[in-house]
Amino acid sequence: MKKVIVGISGGVDSAVAAYLLKKEGYEVEGLFMRNWDSYTNNDYLGNPNFDKDICPQEIDYNDAIEACKILDIKLHRVDFVKEYWDYVFTYFLEELKKGRTPNPDMLCNKFIKFDLFKKEALKLGADYIATGHYAKIKDGYLYKAHDLNKDQSYFLADITKEQLENVLFPLGDLTKTEVRQIALDIGLNIAQKKDSTGICFIGERHYQEFIQNYLKPNPGDIIDVETKEVIGRHKGLMNYTIGQRRNVGISGDELRHYVCGKNVKDNILYVAFGDSKYLYSDECSLDNINLMANLPKNLKAKFRYRGEDIPIEVIDQNSKEIRIKYPSLAKAVTPGQACVFYDNDKCLGCGFIKDVYKNGEKLWYLS
Repeated sequence: MKKVIVGISGGVDSAVAAYLLKKEGYEVEGLFMRNWDSYTNNDYLGNPNFDKDICPQEIDYNDAIEACKILDIKLHRVDFVKEYWDYVFTYFLEELKKGRTPNPDMLCNKFIKFDLFKKEALKLGADYIATGHYAKIKDGYLYKAHDLNKDQSYFLADITKEQLENVLFPLGDLTKTEVRQIALDIGLNIAQKKDSTGICFIGERHYQEFIQNYLKPNPGDIIDVETKEVIGRHKGLMNYTIGQRRNVGISGDELRHYVCGKNVKDNILYVAFGDSKYLYSDECSLDNINLMANLPKNLKAKFRYRGEDIPIEVIDQNSKEIRIKYPSLAKAVTPGQACVFYDNDKCLGCGFIKDVYKNGEKLWYLS
């Protein structure tokens, strides 16, 4: 009997993944990863909504213990708090300082879940590891899940083809509705538990309040890129991303102004009124490349998790950088975010957006 170690998070997806594998005849055990310590990092200070008796990670762990009791599988626990800080959170902060919008969940998959977790699972005698991700593996390659609304191949695009070896995604052919129904049918304690949203270590907390624990706010001018007028004050460039229109800090028609650029050197936040031409680009360059397969000249790419797949053309490529062009203008292509490549449903890998261009001119005023 083959042994599978499942990453149990305390949520419904990973628990159902474990149930399905056990039903298929695998020997299944769970492994809970503790990647963040709110007490040690002091990010609960001043937050009246933070439960000082038990931190969110311990709530998830308790849920995982109960779920594994119901499933009748053994649960192990491992701490990766230091490693997460070194490999994921430090990167997150450094990217914010540069004026970019990082994607820490992708780094967590690359360095924690499909590296350190996998090594820990091997110590426990695993033949395979499994997670509750909505994705598929076919012939050693990563594919989109059946439920495109929940598909998580975007977040997995920075792991290598080698890291996909001996990995199982039991939820790849299921919808979220079906997963919740399975959880209800087998009486899981977390069958109706709310899905986690946003950046994992921030959770339900207010983003700007959380970031202030690590980066000192540096307020500056908000300038309308078309009129060149100062129309407000921002609370620190790390609090904003390209395309944002809520909580920007402009009185009056706030929801009509979109963030379209940052000048880190002069500490300026640029905004544009309405669906402005300043939000659109036709080319970008990518660095930190990870490819699971060769790129054809013409393919599709996704610039953010909830974004649409758009046709692109690779116009320059080497081992360190790729430059792509998109015939149809794309909105709010954001430095620091991942550009994930697709050939139909097959995920070919990704690069991280470095510079953005329109008609050959570099945009976003980053300096």
